[in-house]
Amino acid sequence: MDGSAHKRLRSAFDPARFRDGGHELVERLADYLEDALGRRIPSVLPWSEPETQLDRTPSFGEEPSAEVKEVADDLLRRAFHLHDPRTMGHQDGLPVPAASLAGLLISLLNNDPSVYETAPAVVPIEVRILRWLADEIGHPQDGGGVLTSGGSLGNLTALLAARQAKAGFDVWHHGQREGDELCVLVSQQAHYCVTRAVRMMGWGDGGIVKVAVDRDYRLDPTDLPAALERARAAGRRPIGVVASACTTATGSFDPLPAIADFCEAHDLWLHVDGAHGASAALSPRYRKRVEGIGRADSVVWDCHKLMMMPALLTAVLFKDRRASYENFRQEATYLFEERPDEEWYNPGNRTIECTRPGMAVLLYTGLRVHGVGLYRDYVTRCFDLGRLLAEKVRAAPDFELALEPEANIVCFRHEPRGADDLDALQARVRRDVVGDGLYYLTQAELDGGLYLRCTLQNPFTTEEDLEGLLNAIRERAGAPGAALE
Repeated sequence: MDGSAHKRLRSAFDPARFRDGGHELVERLADYLEDALGRRIPSVLPWSEPETQLDRTPSFGEEPSAEVKEVADDLLRRAFHLHDPRTMGHQDGLPVPAASLAGLLISLLNNDPSVYETAPAVVPIEVRILRWLADEIGHPQDGGGVLTSGGSLGNLTALLAARQAKAGFDVWHHGQREGDELCVLVSQQAHYCVTRAVRMMGWGDGGIVKVAVDRDYRLDPTDLPAALERARAAGRRPIGVVASACTTATGSFDPLPAIADFCEAHDLWLHVDGAHGASAALSPRYRKRVEGIGRADSVVWDCHKLMMMPALLTAVLFKDRRASYENFRQEATYLFEERPDEEWYNPGNRTIECTRPGMAVLLYTGLRVHGVGLYRDYVTRCFDLGRLLAEKVRAAPDFELALEPEANIVCFRHEPRGADDLDALQARVRRDVVGDGLYYLTQAELDGGLYLRCTLQNPFTTEEDLEGLLNAIRERAGAPGAALE
């Protein structure tokens, strides 16, 4: 190595430079947090077209061109601001600062918890986190699970386990048998990643058999027997049912006890996609929303949605821990020993991912620093905000509530007197409100048309913020023109 190369490397790893840059960055982020929570950021989404943002993104070259603080300043100027209480759109989590600091810790250590040897401090933390989550939903002590990067991977992992357990033959070693076409029964409101997972498993269009929903967009258990017969008539053999707790569009919780009864009666695997709503189990006030979830063979729970974690941090929980071991049984003697079902300390035996970040440390830090009570309070507050917004919409003669919210997701629309094309109005109003920059909300297409949609993720959102949003919608409905540019 020549002298200049050695100098560059030493500079990159210089502890003093790291210390100074870290102090500057934390100070900058603390100021940002204060401004965001105090509603002092000019726009929750400083919109510009993708091509414009690309042009504004500084490039880089062979030589240094910025310090970390300069990179942060540029990013913060153009970022989407989740910590602003007027951001009420997607199901993006509001990261608690302690977890963000833990992210710095795991990023620097870079210990991979796929195998115990490379993460001897992290693997036991992951085991404790998974055991706590399993306890909260009521899984038995001999249950198990893994952490993975997102609900899409989590649902695929669970469905692969369902296939291995219920196919009636060893799919993992021998592949899909010709003439034995499998499928799962899925609500019409299930998240698209469930269909994606089924397609990835090679089941095609017929791998999903849709089950009807009721007027509140919950899976209708009375349609399950007919769905089972529809699948069989199409030459498919159902192996399970996928329930939602809750749905993405409307926040509706499927009736888990009735679905579990059906699955037990027909020897079907019950998987609950609880990516968003499994966190209801933490709230004494709203725990009943997930009654029966402990009967599920597998549950996916996104901690980056309603547990204030940075993305991504997803738990895949199994009622019987053996299901996860059978799913990915393979030979890799340079990593694993000969009996993977006894190697609880090598999570890589049970995941699609090999190398993974030590994501368990994020939640572990939050729980150690703030206690479980903070998380119970947070979920309760977010669900309370959903009910509060629904009350205000219901009381307003110029708004219509799509359905009573069961979570922190609220769908509604503005219906001013004399309006003819209500769908077009909702689309325009949403675009203009977001363009104004003071509020952020999304939209959802339901049976009755296009609706505005809010997800209340910020516990510091106030009643005044909710009233301000409704007034902003009214104003933009009567004053078109400030669309996104």
